[in-house]
Amino acid sequence: MATESLNRPLAACEAGSIVKPALCHCLTSARQGIHETAWAVTNQELPVTKDFAWSVKKYTLSGGRQAGVEVIEVDNGCLRMLVVPTRGMSILRVESGDVRLGWDSPVKEVVHPQFIHLDSRGGLGWLEGFNEWLVRCGLEWAGHPGKDQFRNNVGDEVEMDLTLHGKIGNIPASEVEVVIEAGPPPRIIIRGLVEERMFYGPQLSLWTSISTEIGSNTFRVEDAVTNLGAHDQEFQIIYHANFGPPLLGAGAHFLGAVERVTPFNARAAETLADFAAYTGPQPGFIEQVYCLRPLADAAGQGLILLQNAAGNRAVSLAFPVEQLPYVTLWKNLAAAAEGYVTGLEPGTGFPATRRRERAANRVPKLKAGETRHFSLSVAIHVDSAAVVAVTERVRSIQGDRPLLLDAAPLP
Repeated sequence: MATESLNRPLAACEAGSIVKPALCHCLTSARQGIHETAWAVTNQELPVTKDFAWSVKKYTLSGGRQAGVEVIEVDNGCLRMLVVPTRGMSILRVESGDVRLGWDSPVKEVVHPQFIHLDSRGGLGWLEGFNEWLVRCGLEWAGHPGKDQFRNNVGDEVEMDLTLHGKIGNIPASEVEVVIEAGPPPRIIIRGLVEERMFYGPQLSLWTSISTEIGSNTFRVEDAVTNLGAHDQEFQIIYHANFGPPLLGAGAHFLGAVERVTPFNARAAETLADFAAYTGPQPGFIEQVYCLRPLADAAGQGLILLQNAAGNRAVSLAFPVEQLPYVTLWKNLAAAAEGYVTGLEPGTGFPATRRRERAANRVPKLKAGETRHFSLSVAIHVDSAAVVAVTERVRSIQGDRPLLLDAAPLP
């Protein structure tokens, strides 16, 4: 690692948001003309701790539709995650021991956005690249395909086609930085800027910070969404976190502090009583979606989790309910070859098309220059005692507040 890389100015350091970093390194910068296809740093070069062997590596994929996709591999000595700047700073998968956050999608390559056609198959083209553990839906819209209206460049009210889950997950990051904080405790931080802009249209930016303490089994995603335009702008964001085996399987269970559950459609209403339970793969399964209103603890935090059938492994997601007041529970218990998966998805709304979400007052607006912050804290629980402890936290938040089940689907 070259010495000058330790002192290269970055947005994080320039803004003073990083305190006494041991390293700030820019991997990609559209504004500075920086682009590194490969790079690495390890604990041997930067011994911020003697307790764990850690590393950060950046490499570029080749072959097929993943040619040119850039991946950042973070190993904190306890967990390993793969961040994909080329695909909107999504997280491909996370591994800790025998626990995997991720799933077995029929899409096997990490598809470059240049090969994605969002409007194909009636607006379902987003699915051509869908295989990440965490992908953001948004920012101009986040839900299902559908018709909506907008005002064009000559001031006319005209119709537009919305595609599945928006654009942000298929926009390469413009700025990518690696920051190592000496601590204590020492932390690895991957920062990226993804911009969703057009002339006569939205001017939205997403600065994300994906961080983990060295030696821990936890990590955080912290996002800042800004309206860079001169007028108020609607936006939406859903954190589409997806799980397959080994956490998901027959007897696995969803648990969350939840006030109300509403089926998304008639299909989900058929099995409402079993919304939190999972079966094994079922060929021909049609997806079931449930709309949840989470409860918060005294600090304003919501908590949801997925635990395996044995009750000795789980993953939990904590988030400020004021930021993300809705959770979508997606169950696609299809044959393994078709993508056996469930999604736990905190968001600013549900995944109905934007027109429907707007009618239900679930489409927020950003004023000109305004920034909205979002955070998601993820913890992997690797034994029965840890799983019991986190489930008790959920039950404590729930308290004696009843869980309401709506028989009728989402209006």
